[in-house]
Amino acid sequence: MAALDLETLRSQMDGCGAVRHIGRIGAIGHGTVEIGGGAEGWKLGDRIRLAHAPAITGEIIALQPSGAIALMDGSPDGSALGDTVERLEVTGIAPHESWIGRIVDPMGQPLDGRPLIRGAVERPVLAGPPPAIRRKRLGGRLETGTAIFNTFLPIVRGQRIGLFAGSGVGKSTLLGQLARGMSADLCVIALIGERGREVREFVESVLGPEGLARSIIVSATADRSALVRRRCAWTAMAIAEHFRDQGAQVLLFADSVTRFAEAHRDIAFAAGEPASVRGHPASAAQLIMSLAERAGPGEEGVGDITAIFSVLVAASDMDEPVADILRGVLDGHVVMEREIAERGRFPAINLLRSVSRSLPGAATEDENTLIAKGRRILSAYDSSALMIRSGLYVAGSDPLVDAAIRVWPELDGFLAEPEPEDTAESYRRLEAILARAGV
Repeated sequence: MAALDLETLRSQMDGCGAVRHIGRIGAIGHGTVEIGGGAEGWKLGDRIRLAHAPAITGEIIALQPSGAIALMDGSPDGSALGDTVERLEVTGIAPHESWIGRIVDPMGQPLDGRPLIRGAVERPVLAGPPPAIRRKRLGGRLETGTAIFNTFLPIVRGQRIGLFAGSGVGKSTLLGQLARGMSADLCVIALIGERGREVREFVESVLGPEGLARSIIVSATADRSALVRRRCAWTAMAIAEHFRDQGAQVLLFADSVTRFAEAHRDIAFAAGEPASVRGHPASAAQLIMSLAERAGPGEEGVGDITAIFSVLVAASDMDEPVADILRGVLDGHVVMEREIAERGRFPAINLLRSVSRSLPGAATEDENTLIAKGRRILSAYDSSALMIRSGLYVAGSDPLVDAAIRVWPELDGFLAEPEPEDTAESYRRLEAILARAGV
């Protein structure tokens, strides 16, 4: 464990408040409590805990003339009118470099059974993005260790992409592969609303010791309250911002923004906000866009946050609210489909529905020519796939379709999960495959 320096020790002491702010319960609802006497001066977003049950904490989600309304992380069963409520002092997060290789919860507490050092500087979990006019442009291309991202869907430093997928199509496996293979100083991974058994499986089997050694995992499992699940994304972003400001190149993985939005929906309804777009409150759009905008290139002299946000889409519905909102503010989107997974090709990415907005700048003129040719061949095969598979296509009817039939198995295999390789080797393999198409 890293030695405690004076600044870190001072930060630890600052977290111990000398004054206790106390209020009293004036009303109790379904998962909420109204704090009356003594709540003057309390603010939206303040953390609280019940004095008679210190393990039960909550957050102020609404303010009224009669007092503050708090949504509780746990059930307020056993509480009574007049019980005291304490406002907690620490609301931010204080990352430390010793957190790399560790698993924490959204409050910055360790989940792996070992002590955790609190950093010297506390950061708010809610922060604004860097000023737009002072942000750098997107940086150079990153090695990913996968052929499809090295060629057709390049990722550059500071880019933000969306990974749109249903459940069980290999999304977590792809995230783990990118976390291990992409070039960066460290990874910050937010596991939002995951099933409890999947967290250890992801850490040990998908991410592996190599990936964990350069990662910080922030986890809020499905049984945690909506407050904790929503905060998971904010905490991961704040940690990424901390290391970005120190000059590091950070990879951020948020899995998933859908569960982040669903957690916010539950909180917004408890606060009295009505439903707006297909069951989501109007504030969801701004919340999702604000999260995405915090990632990306930093200002001159600091690092960048390259982010991958996953979205759960049922039946490949790219027009559902969360997917539609996020797609509009990102620098590319990757669509994974169950039909591709079911025929055994992983990663199950539908290239024709996916795009990287780093192109054409992220590739040379020759590389862009190869990408365009590969997409034309894949599109020709896709448009005639039904006739080809049913035996109705007559050879010679369309030279492009003939070429697609010749190389489609090899080209489809190229898009499958390969052994780790660099970008130059990926392009050499792609060029050799397309040369055999003869067009």
